[in-house]
Amino acid sequence: MNLKYRKTIIAGNWKMNKTLTETRAFAEAIKPNLGRHKWCEVVLCVPSVNVSGSVKLFKDTRVSIGGESCHYEASGAYTGEVTVEMLKDVGAKYVIIGHSERRQYYNETDFTVNKKVHAALEAGLRPIICVGESLEQRELGVTQELISYQVKVALAGLSDHQVRRAIIAYEPIWAIGTGKTATAQQAGEVCTHIRSIIRKEHGARIARAVTIQYGGSMNAKNAAELLAQPDIDGGLIGGASLKPDDFLTIINAANQ
Repeated sequence: MNLKYRKTIIAGNWKMNKTLTETRAFAEAIKPNLGRHKWCEVVLCVPSVNVSGSVKLFKDTRVSIGGESCHYEASGAYTGEVTVEMLKDVGAKYVIIGHSERRQYYNETDFTVNKKVHAALEAGLRPIICVGESLEQRELGVTQELISYQVKVALAGLSDHQVRRAIIAYEPIWAIGTGKTATAQQAGEVCTHIRSIIRKEHGARIARAVTIQYGGSMNAKNAAELLAQPDIDGGLIGGASLKPDDFLTIINAANQ
C-alpha cells in the first residue's frame, strides 16, 4: 500500500451468495465492529437483486455497495441483464467488470469489458476491472504479456481522469476459489507491472493514483502480507468477505 498517493479499497465479491435476509444478519454482525476504517474504503459487491436492500442496510456506515456485473447498453432486449443506470439508481457506487467467471461462463471478452468500463464511468460508477492469467499461461511465462494486453484493452479510449477513477483487480485465475494464493512477491510483481503499463499510457501522476487490488484467495491469514506490497492497494475478496470476522480482519489489516 502507498497511502501517500491513493486510498486502499477492500471490496467483497459475494458472487451468487446470500439472500437479503442473510445480508441483514451479516450487517448486524459486522456494523458494530467496523470502526472508522480511516485508511481504506470498504465496498460490498452483492447480487443485483440485493443492491437496493444492501444500500439501506449499510446507509449509516461508510460501506459502499456495488454490483457484480452490468451491461454496456443503456437499454434493450437483453433478458436478465442490468444497466449501469439501474445500479446507480438504487444506490450502487461500484461495479465489478470482467471477472474471470464472467469471462469463462458468459463469454465476456476484453472488448466487451472495455465497453462496460466506458458505460460505468460515464454513469458515475467506479469500475473494478479484473485481469488475470490461468495456471497454464503462468507456466508458459506469458503472464506479463497477457496482463499488459488485458489492461490496455480495458482502458482503451479513456481519458486520464477516467483512468484515475478506475480500479484494477489482479486475480490470477488459478487462485480464485481454489485455496491457492500467489505469494506476496508474485502478486506484488504483477501489480507493479500493471502500474508500469498505466504509467506508459497515461503518465506517472495518473499511475500513482490508480488503486490496484489483489484478488484470488486473499483471506484473514495472508491479507497483511499481501497488503504490505507497495503496489497492492487493497483486495477483491471472495469467500472471506462472506464471513464477518474474516472480512473485519482484512479491513483491519488495511488500516494499519
